[in-house]
Amino acid sequence: MMFIRFFTLFVAFFLCFSGSPSVAQISYPNKSIRIIVPFTPGGSPDVLARTIGGKITEATGTAVIVENIAGAGGTIGADRVAKAPADGYTLLMGHVGTLAVAPSVYPHLPYDPLKSFAPVAWVARVPNILAVNPSLPVKTTAEFVAYLKANPGKVDYGSGGNGSAAHLVTEYFKFASQTSITHIPYRGTIPSVTDAVAGQIQMVFTGAPAIIPMVKAGKLKALAVSSSKRMEAMPDIPTIAESGVHGLEGFEADQWYGLVAPVGTPPEAIKKLNQIINASLVMPEIQARLKSEGAIPNPTSPEIFEQLIQREITRWKPIVKSANIKSD
Repeated sequence: MMFIRFFTLFVAFFLCFSGSPSVAQISYPNKSIRIIVPFTPGGSPDVLARTIGGKITEATGTAVIVENIAGAGGTIGADRVAKAPADGYTLLMGHVGTLAVAPSVYPHLPYDPLKSFAPVAWVARVPNILAVNPSLPVKTTAEFVAYLKANPGKVDYGSGGNGSAAHLVTEYFKFASQTSITHIPYRGTIPSVTDAVAGQIQMVFTGAPAIIPMVKAGKLKALAVSSSKRMEAMPDIPTIAESGVHGLEGFEADQWYGLVAPVGTPPEAIKKLNQIINASLVMPEIQARLKSEGAIPNPTSPEIFEQLIQREITRWKPIVKSANIKSD
C-alpha cells in the first residue's frame, strides 16, 4: 500500500513538471521571439515584420525582435532560421523569393522550403510597382517598352539580389515584353531604390511599400503595378495588363509574404501565432496601415499558406529557366 501511494505521488509530480504539451501550450511564449527579415531594413518584408511583431507583443506581452540578415537574395537569413532551434522563438518573414524562387535559382540551396520550414501564417500580398527615374523620357508602360526597344541594354534595373522577387518580376517583364534591361543586384531592396532615385540606375520593379513614398515625393515615376487590379492606395497607377503592349496581356506577378518557423516547431506554438496574426490582420487599423503601403492582408491557415508555397515553386520554375536566372 505504501509503495502504491508513493508511486502515485511520483507520477503526479512527473506529469506536473515533465513539459507536457498542455504545459507548453500554456507557457508559450515565455521569452522574446526573433523574426528574421532576410533583407535590409525598410523594404516590404521589414515593414510587415515590424507591424506583425508589434501585434504579437501586444497579444502576449513578449518582446519581438526584428533582425535583418541580408544577402544572397534572402537565402542567408532563411538558412539561419532553417537551422535554428525548433522551439517557436525564431521565425522567418519568408516571401516568394526565398520560399518559391530560390530552389530554381540556387543549385546548392542549403534549405528546402517545404522540408525545412513549418508554415505559420500567410501575412499579405504586395503588388510590385514599376518605377523609373524621373529623368527617363517616358510616362506610360507602352512608352517605356518603346524606349527599351530603341535602347536595348542601355537601361539598368536594381533588385534585392539574384533570385529576389524584384529580380524575378523584372525578368518576367523583360520576357513578356521582349525587351533588354541590365540587371544590377543589390544586397537589399532599399539600396536599389536609393540608387534609382539618385539616377545610378534607371528602373526598379519591386514591392509597393518601398516605392510609394518615393513616388509621392516625386523622386520616382510610377508607370504600372503588377497586380490584376489597381491598388486602393494609388488607384491612378494602371496595371501592366492595361498597357496595351503585346505580350503583357494578363500580366500578374505580385509578391507575397508570410511567417515560417523551423520544421518541428511545436504545433501549439504555430497555432497560437497563427491565431494572433490572423486576428491582427482583420483589425481596421492594421488593414488601413498595410493598404496605405500597398500591402493586402491575407489571413488564412498554415495549411493554405503551405499550398501557396507549393504552387508558386511549380509556377516560377519554368520562368526562371527561360530567363536563365542564376545565383551569383
